[in-house]
Amino acid sequence: MNINGQAYRTIWLQDEGRSVRVIDQRLLPHEFATLELRTLEDALTAIGDMAVRGAPLIGATAAFAVALALRADPSDQALLTSVQRLVRCRPTAVNLAWAARRVASLVRPLAPKDRWPAALAEAQRICEDDVASCRAIAAHGADVLAGLAAGDGPVNVLTHCNAGWLATVDWGTALAPVYLAHQRGLPLHVWVDETRPRNQGAALTAWELGQQGVAHTVIADNAGGHLMRQGRVDVCLVGADRVASNGDVCNKIGTYLKALAAFDNQVPFYVALPHSTIDWTLGSGDLITIEERDPDEVRTITGLDAQGRRSRVQLTPNDSPTANFAFDVTPARLVTGLITERGVAAASSEGLANLYGMDALVEAVPR
Repeated sequence: MNINGQAYRTIWLQDEGRSVRVIDQRLLPHEFATLELRTLEDALTAIGDMAVRGAPLIGATAAFAVALALRADPSDQALLTSVQRLVRCRPTAVNLAWAARRVASLVRPLAPKDRWPAALAEAQRICEDDVASCRAIAAHGADVLAGLAAGDGPVNVLTHCNAGWLATVDWGTALAPVYLAHQRGLPLHVWVDETRPRNQGAALTAWELGQQGVAHTVIADNAGGHLMRQGRVDVCLVGADRVASNGDVCNKIGTYLKALAAFDNQVPFYVALPHSTIDWTLGSGDLITIEERDPDEVRTITGLDAQGRRSRVQLTPNDSPTANFAFDVTPARLVTGLITERGVAAASSEGLANLYGMDALVEAVPR
C-alpha cells in the first residue's frame, strides 16, 4: 500500500536477512518511522509494546523472530525458548503462535547449521502467503460491498480498531475490500471508530484511509449505535484476532457492542480474516484467553499538544483503579458472515468446514 505515494509493506528483510525492518506504529499518525529488529529481544519488545500489531503482522514478525533467534543460537533449547517466549508475549491473537510453531516444526528436524536459512525462508513464505490471502479477502469482500450499493450515495462502512494493511503484511483484512472497491470506483465512506484505549482507529485506520484517498470520518466509539439507528450505516466490517471453530469471533474490545447494535438494527455484520486466524482446536470463543494490558493505556492518552509536540496526559483521578481488557468475543449468532481468502462462509462449524474441509481437520490436531 502507499505512504505519500510510495509503496510499502509493513515488514521486510534487510542486511541479507540478518535483520528485519518494520514500521513503528506507536508513532503514527503524526510521525512515520521504521524500526530495526536484529534479535529475538528486539522482536519481543516490538510485539509487546505494539510497535507492530494486528494478528497477521505479529504472526509474520514472530516467524522472523524465530529466525533471528536461530541465527544467534541454532540449538534445540534456543528454538524451544524462542517459541515459548513469543507465544506468551501476546496470548490472544492465534497467528503469533501459529507462525512461530510453523517455523519451529519445519526446522526442528534439520541440522543446527541449516536452521537459520530455513527459518528465514519459511518466514518469507508466511509473509507472501499473508499478502495473497489478504488480496483474496479483498476480492471476496469487495463483491459484498458492491452488492450493498444502492442509488447514487456511497456505501457507508463502519469499522472498529485497525484491520488495514498496517495490521497485516499488505492489503489488510477488513479494510482490504474497502481498498479494492475504492480502486474499482465504488463510492464509499468509512465511519472510523476511535477504538479506545489505544486509538488504533483514530490513529491508524484514519491515516491509512487518508493515504489511500478513501472518504472517512472518525467517530467516538459509542456513536456507532446512534448512526445505525439513523440508517447511516450499511455494513459493519471488522477484523479478528482469533476465530473459534464454531465461528465465534475474538477481536478488539468493543467489537461485541457493535455487533449487538448491528443485530438490533438489521445491519449486516461481517468479519474478515485469513485462515491463520482460525483456531480449529477451540470449539467456542469462551475458551479464548483475553489479554489484559497495562492499565496505564486506559489511564492516559498520547497526542500532539498545542505546540505540536508529542505528549502523554493523564485522564483519570490519581486514586481511581483502571482495568484494560484488550479483546472481547462476539458470538457467531451475531455475525452475518466470515470473509476469508476462500470465500464468504457462515459463522458456524459447518460454514467453515465447507470452505476448509480436510485442512480444518489437519489444523485441529494438537501440536
